Amino acid sequence: MSRDSEPRGAVILTALAALGLQLLPLPEAIALFRPAFVVLAVIFWSLNRPRAGGIAVGFLTGLALDVFKGTVLGQYALATSLIAYVTIRQHLLLRNKPVLQQTLFVAVMLLLWELVIWAIDGWTGQTSAGIGRWLDVPTSVLCWPAIAALLRRTYVAR
Repeated sequence: MSRDSEPRGAVILTALAALGLQLLPLPEAIALFRPAFVVLAVIFWSLNRPRAGGIAVGFLTGLALDVFKGTVLGQYALATSLIAYVTIRQHLLLRNKPVLQQTLFVAVMLLLWELVIWAIDGWTGQTSAGIGRWLDVPTSVLCWPAIAALLRRTYVAR
């Protein structure tokens, strides 16, 4: 496979769109249930095109979340690049699995992402949002099949 067949433009555009959706201001009650669009995009590209997506996309999108949310610098970058790494390591086993099995993997990755962020918040003395911080995991898992189908249309698989 040549480098020309990698959908780098689609990866960049979908990462920017995911950042935009993640940072869109919403009322507090609705914002608790906002899916983790950035993590879902990183998982999708790490599963389907790991050379085009890769850990760098996870790190850069996580770093952008750190800057825009004003958290400890590197918190989201670490968590998102960890998710990208684990997903890339498992992509050969998962990319041809049914949507239900992929959804279960996505659920575990989202829980790991929230767990890393929660641990860093605790270590740095940040206040915990309580159970509200975990509410985006079920909504992200429910959105995964639709987001994966939408992102699959952005490139032609070979």
